[in-house]
Amino acid sequence: MILGIGTDLANIERIAATLDRFGDRFRNRVFTETEQRKAERRADTAGTYAKRWAAKEACSKALGTGLRMGIAWKDMSVSNLRTGQPVMHVTGWAKERLDAMTPPGHEAVIHVTLTDDHPWAQAFVVIEARRVGAAAGELLRQ
Repeated sequence: MILGIGTDLANIERIAATLDRFGDRFRNRVFTETEQRKAERRADTAGTYAKRWAAKEACSKALGTGLRMGIAWKDMSVSNLRTGQPVMHVTGWAKERLDAMTPPGHEAVIHVTLTDDHPWAQAFVVIEARRVGAAAGELLRQ
C-alpha cells in the first residue's frame, strides 16, 4: 500500500548561488557528510546537491509534513547503491513520523528517483508499506 508520494523540482543555478554565498554553512546545515562527499567528488557539484535537496523536499512531502513539525534537513539523506540507484535514509523526527504512519504488521520502504536536465533537478519519492513476512508471490497478488 502507498503511504505517501512527494515530488520536488529544484533549480541547479539557485543551489549553486546558495553554495557560493553560504558555502559550508549551507552544506553543513542541509547535507550529511556522506552527501557532501558524494557531491564534492562530482564534476557537477551543484547538480548533485540540487538533486539531494529535491529528494529531501520530496521525502518531507511524502511523509505528509513538508519541512515543518520538527523535521530537519539532515533527518533525510540520500546515498547510492553500487549500481548507482539512489536510496533514501531517514533518522530522527523523520524516522519517528515514518514509523507512526506505518501500519502494524508492515514495514516502510522508501523509493526515490532523481534526475536532472540543467538547470533543473527533480526527485520523486514514494513511501510503500509492505506486509512483514509476505511471500514474493503474495506481494504480487496484493
